[in-house]
This record gives sequence, C-alpha cells and structure tokens, in this order.
Amino acid sequence: MNNHYNILVIGGGTGGIMTSVQLSKKNKNLKIAIIEPSDKHIYQPAWTLVGANTFDYDKTIRPESSVIPKGVKWIKEFADKFDPENNKVTTKEGTELTYDYLIVAPGIQINLDGIEGLKETIGKNGVCSNYVDPRYTWECIKNFKGGNAVFTQPTTPIKCGGAPQKIMYLADDHFRKSNTREKSNVIFATPGGVIFGVKPFKEELERIVKKKGIEMKTFYAITKIDGDKKEAHFKSVAPGENQCVIMEDNKLDEKENNGTIILPFDMLHLAPPQSAPDFIKASPFANEAGWMDVDINTLQSNKYNNVFGLGDVAALPTAKTGAAIRKQAPVVVANILGLIANNKLGDLKYNGYSSCPLVTGYGKMLLAEFGYDNVRMSDPLLSKLVDTSKEKRSMWILKKYGLPYLYWNKMMKGKM
Repeated sequence: MNNHYNILVIGGGTGGIMTSVQLSKKNKNLKIAIIEPSDKHIYQPAWTLVGANTFDYDKTIRPESSVIPKGVKWIKEFADKFDPENNKVTTKEGTELTYDYLIVAPGIQINLDGIEGLKETIGKNGVCSNYVDPRYTWECIKNFKGGNAVFTQPTTPIKCGGAPQKIMYLADDHFRKSNTREKSNVIFATPGGVIFGVKPFKEELERIVKKKGIEMKTFYAITKIDGDKKEAHFKSVAPGENQCVIMEDNKLDEKENNGTIILPFDMLHLAPPQSAPDFIKASPFANEAGWMDVDINTLQSNKYNNVFGLGDVAALPTAKTGAAIRKQAPVVVANILGLIANNKLGDLKYNGYSSCPLVTGYGKMLLAEFGYDNVRMSDPLLSKLVDTSKEKRSMWILKKYGLPYLYWNKMMKGKM
C-alpha cells in the first residue's frame, strides 16, 4: 500500500475538512488524506442553543463519512508521532504515512483535571457545561428553583470565548419566564477584567448585564469545585492590590478563607480548562505553551516550511471560532498551492478575523466581528443592513437557522 500523500491532514473537524475540500476542488490531481479517528462530525456552535432547549441535539451530529470530500482518503486512526525531518506521521495503530505538505488541524482538548473536583462532579450536583453535555445544562436550567446560578470560565484559552456568557443570558431569560428570577442571583465570575474586549460590543454587553441585574465578578479564577457542598472556590488574578471583593451586603453568601473566595451555588455552568491535544504538545510543532506554532498571517509553521496549522490548535492571538477557520482555510490553501506551483507562498494573508454570535436571550443576538488587536471588523454588506453591535431578532434567526445551514451546505462543501 502506498502511504505517501501530496497533502496529509491531521483532523477531520472544521479546519481539516475545509482545507481538504478546497484543495481537492482547486487541484483534482492532488492525493489527499485526512487522519481522523472519530466517526462523528459535530456542529458544536449549536450546543449553546441545545443547552437552552431551543435546538435539537441530534441535529448537531452527522457521520464523519458524510463530510469527507469526494476523492479524499479517510484514515480512521489516531495521529500520534511526527517526524518532520522525514515528512512522516505515525499513528497510534502503527501506520506510517509520508507527505509533501502537512496540515495540522486537530482542534482543542478539554481538560477536566484542570480544576480540582471538576471531573468528579461534572454532570451532577448542578454542575454543567455546554462544552461537555448541553443536555444536562438544560436539565439544570429547567430544574433551577432559585439561589445562586454561577457562570464561569477558566484562565486557559477556550473555544468560542463568548459561550460561557451566552448560556447565562438564556438561563436568565428562562428564570424570568418560570418566575424564579426574583429569588435568584445570576453571577458571571470571570478571570478577565471586562465582559468583552472589543468595542462597541463591550458597551452593549455591559448594558445588557446591568439591565438583567447580573452580578459581575471580575478577576475571579476558579480553582476548585466541591459538588457535594455545592461550593466553588476562586482566587484573585487581579493585577496589583485589586483583589476579589466580597460586597458589603454579601447577598451571595461568599466566604473568604486564606485568600480563597468560596461562592455557594445552586447551579454552576463552566467552560472547562482547554489546551492543544497532548500529541501536539509533545510534537516538534508546538510552542512553549503547547500550541501549534505558526506565522499569524500565513499560518505556515515557524519551523517547517511544508507544514501549516489552523483552527483551535493554532497559536493565534484571536478568538478560537469556526468563523475564524472560515477565513484561515483559504489562506492555507492558497499558500500550499503557491508552493506547489511556484515554490512561493500565495498572496492571501490572515488578518485575525473571528466572530462571536453573542446570544443575549431567546430571540436576541448581537454579532461581534473583530480581528487582531481587538479591532472591529464587521462584514461591510451586513453592516449596511443591520447594526450587529445591538441585540437583534434578525441575528438570532441567523444563529439558529442561517449558520447551521451555511456550515453543513456551504462550508463543508467548499462553497464558502
């Protein structure tokens, strides 16, 4: 069996499929293979809506075979070791594959061991995560009878950085409809100093948080969860002397113990700590933090000219979203085709574009689009039709109906 490929792709998620299908369409003579162990392909952006009981979980999953591009070989194994000096990848199953060009797009992994007690209590005791099981999130929201509903996120990078607050807005809406909001405290405990980093979306979200009466706890980094006692432990990551502060009325019943703030909860939703997959962290391609080390504009490896990385695994100073991958994939494709044809990179550059569809309630959403250095970067056509920095019903329709359709029928087919 000939195990050499012109293009070898690590990962059959959004980045891997988009680059494969675009390359195969532009040059039908290329021999392309994707290494992907999973037989399921998941549209995870909809899990926010699943967690609020407004999207069917089963419709977020399709067979991986249905998205593998025609003419591309699917190797249903786990990539394990890299030997870039010899252009070789070895799978866990022992298969050795060689390549002319390598695309690294295995996504991101969730680390349930990253917070003490998380693994033991996730999925019970009112501790939920849309990143793990959005169906249990809905159980927690539906069964919530009042008290502290805490929403938080880790200090690590995460995919879709706005997701921890999206489900909070939806939960707040549901609590109001079920007449439990008046006896509830909705709390956003974030290790960051602001609700969002890009203007004018920051101002609109601050207005929404204030209008909803959500308790903002900035510089709160979660360190431990005691599911049985229903307590979340936080430490301050504030610069200087601006430490976590228990408010004078202490209506949240917080306690302080040797610099740790203990916050009781009746429901806790969190984004777990996340990182590059272990086999990437151990690879020659990783930077010191374990992420795929690439040029932020060309997405070419900073160490190997015939290797490219994109998607959540890449060390890029922008949000990890599917929208970002949609802009990254054509850059990788153009650069590889340029190297094949002319031995030089193409002209396309990635400017850090990402977008975050920030659901702010049932039937409401704003669309935050931005690039490197947190510069607003809204779509010129869309901006003429609607102010995407304000919560709108039209944006909700885009999120619930438009984006899933575009993902399965356009992005995965190489049509956008």
